[in-house]
Amino acid sequence: MKVIQTEIPGVLLLEPRVFGDERGYFLETWNREVFRNAGIDCDFLQDNESKSRFGVLRGLHYQAPPYTQAKLVRVISGAVLDVAVDIRAGSPTCGKHVAVELSGENKRQLFLPRGFAHGFAVLSREAVFAYKCDNRYMPSHERGIAFDDPDLGIDWRVKPDRWILSPRDTHHPRFSEIELWKECGE
Repeated sequence: MKVIQTEIPGVLLLEPRVFGDERGYFLETWNREVFRNAGIDCDFLQDNESKSRFGVLRGLHYQAPPYTQAKLVRVISGAVLDVAVDIRAGSPTCGKHVAVELSGENKRQLFLPRGFAHGFAVLSREAVFAYKCDNRYMPSHERGIAFDDPDLGIDWRVKPDRWILSPRDTHHPRFSEIELWKECGE
């Protein structure tokens, strides 16, 4: 597995080894020892999967302490623009984001440590998105940030007239209005 450091320390882009032949392909998406050696030491508790069509924009979501989550995300089929926003108080990259294209073709994965809001926009006709979480989902601690906050400056690579949003994702506060994540409060 190739580990690529992004512009934000701790957010890692992972390129697994893909073994292919006339039958298809095989790849390892999770191996505790390999990932631990790469600096990812999580006890993942839950796997999730979603299917969405072109223009669907999900996010930016996170959970408040003590239910913050580290995530390992990937696309099984299709393509998305995946975005991680640093919401860690005192971090030199607080308010900055990483945006990468994940697809069934490139088989890349993105690791987001705790302290990041997450979202994605579907770039293909449809996409199947999968992710692992290291903490359980707690609806009472679910939070969000406005995906179109001009202070974040995220280019979602989908024209605004093509966005498909849940009602919830149209009402999140701006980044400047959220309570930043403080590790000591965990």
